[in-house]
Amino acid sequence: MFHWDRGLFYNRPRLALDVCRRQPHGFVSHAHADHIGPHEVAYCTPETGRLYKLRMGAMRRVVEVPYRRPFEFGDVRLTTYPAGHCLGSAMALIESDEGSLLYTGDFKLGESATAERCELPRADVLVMESTFGKPRYRMPPRSETVERLLTLVREAIADGATPVLHAYPLGKSQEATRILTAAGIPVLQHPTIYAVSEVYRQCGVDLGDMRLYDPALLPGRAVMTLPQGARDFRLAGIRRPVSIAITGWAIDPGTKYRWGVDHALPLSDHADFDELMETAERVGAREIYCTHGPAEFVGHLQAAGFNALPVKGSYQKRLF
Repeated sequence: MFHWDRGLFYNRPRLALDVCRRQPHGFVSHAHADHIGPHEVAYCTPETGRLYKLRMGAMRRVVEVPYRRPFEFGDVRLTTYPAGHCLGSAMALIESDEGSLLYTGDFKLGESATAERCELPRADVLVMESTFGKPRYRMPPRSETVERLLTLVREAIADGATPVLHAYPLGKSQEATRILTAAGIPVLQHPTIYAVSEVYRQCGVDLGDMRLYDPALLPGRAVMTLPQGARDFRLAGIRRPVSIAITGWAIDPGTKYRWGVDHALPLSDHADFDELMETAERVGAREIYCTHGPAEFVGHLQAAGFNALPVKGSYQKRLF
């Protein structure tokens, strides 16, 4: 049904799945940089289409495939389902006379403030990302992480400091922004993040009291900026920052030192280990292939009785 050649391809008809180099036909599960390419035609949800054009150029040709509406692609049927990862993120169910294949892309089963909750259709073959495929990657309850975030931000503001949150500009930044504004904390955003947030708002996602960064507006507000590894994460005019990284990798205690921040909180937009195992169970596939994660996850699936194999050559290009 599929093969790997510096990216995943459905064989007949040929459809690139989150391949980063130009292809005649490319399915884009979501608009993170390591999942998009300058395709001749990109197939994706309407929301991902807007974000894709923001990042790849407004003239890119996009064929919209809304959730749960089957789309005929050659002699197969392509249906997208919410992946819970970020706005517009989608799993692809490809059905043909040979059977069905579910490609998850990046996904999360749990709650999100800014993305539609994940849905898992059943399929004969499952190709799943497994970023957090080690048992130690079990996230704490979301409510605990949110409560800790709000406490840190409120304490910083009460102390006359500026809480500065670091996260990737698409998805996590909007999620963190909505958590804060829903709790009555206004947010100023880095210009790169703000451009993405404007697309969110155009798509009907309410992000609350959120504005473009302006140092004159700092008192009483939190600031959302890029990860410290980004070249232009710094914003002028912040004198007493309290830095907070928002990343699933914060489940590792050393993350705040690697990221160079005061605090790191494990708010993830990827399925953790238990959710990955749950996904395998719920999809009920006769074959499971794992991508973008530790090779040992295949062994965990096999030990649980699943017919699982790694997709050779796939690897995680960046951290989330």
